[in-house]
Amino acid sequence: MIRAAFFDIDGTLIPMTTRKMPESTLSTLHALKEKGVRLYIASGRPPVHLTLLDKALTSFPWDGYIMMNGQYCFDADGNVFRKEALKQETLEVLVPWLKEYADFPCTIFELDRSYDIAFNESMHNYLSSINRLDQMPPVLDPVRALSHETYMMSPYIPAERDAEFLSHAPGMMSARWSPHFADMIREHGGKPEGIKAALAMHGLNREEAIAFGDGGNDIAMLAYAGTGVAMGNASDEVKAHADYVTDDCENDGIYSAFKHFGLI
Repeated sequence: MIRAAFFDIDGTLIPMTTRKMPESTLSTLHALKEKGVRLYIASGRPPVHLTLLDKALTSFPWDGYIMMNGQYCFDADGNVFRKEALKQETLEVLVPWLKEYADFPCTIFELDRSYDIAFNESMHNYLSSINRLDQMPPVLDPVRALSHETYMMSPYIPAERDAEFLSHAPGMMSARWSPHFADMIREHGGKPEGIKAALAMHGLNREEAIAFGDGGNDIAMLAYAGTGVAMGNASDEVKAHADYVTDDCENDGIYSAFKHFGLI
C-alpha cells in the first residue's frame, strides 16, 4: 500500500513550457492528501528557489521538502530532518581550482542565498523568461565558500567534463539533471537519502513509497522507492529505471499514474 509520494518539480509537477502546475495535478494532490498519503517535494532546487515557482505549488500543504538533491530536508513546520553541507576539506581543494582555472559559470548554493563565480547567461535567460531578473545571483569570489556553509555547486559544463570537475572535488558526486549543467553534491547523497529520512520519521518503509521524476538526478530516487514512475517527457535512460511510465507532465501525467495504480 502506498502511503507516501515524492515528486520532482521541473518537468514533473511543473511543465517546462508553461511553468504552471496543471489543474489535474493539483486536484490529484488534494485527493491524495484527503486519503492520508504523505506528500513531499523532492527537488534539486535550493529552498531559496521556491519563491520563483508557481503559487499553486508553493501554497499547497506539503508534508515536507527534500531540497538540493536530498542535502537539505525539512518538514511543513520548518523542522530540518536532514542536512549535509559540503565538507571543509573538499572546499579547500576545490575552491582554489575554481578561482584559478574555471572557464565556466558555476552557481554556488548556501542555505539562504546563491551566487555565481562568473556571469551566468543561462541563469540570466531563465530568470528573464519568468520576469524575475531581480533574483539574478551576484558574481562573487568563490573563496566565500571556505567560510560559509555550502550545500551544492552547479557548474555549467557538459557531462563529459563532470570527471574533470570531480577530480578537483574529493568527496563530491554529480547529480546531473540537465545536459547544460550538473548539481555537484556531497558524496553518498542524493534524493534517496532524503526520502529514506522522511520515511523513517513516519515509520514507513520504501515499499510504501512512490516517486515521480523525469531527469537524470531522479534515477536513483525512482530505483529506491517501492514504485518509481517516469514522466512521459523523461529521457529513455530515466524511463528504463522506472517501474511505470506515465503521460507527459502537461498531459495529466500525475493524475494518469495515480489512476493507473487505483489510488484515486
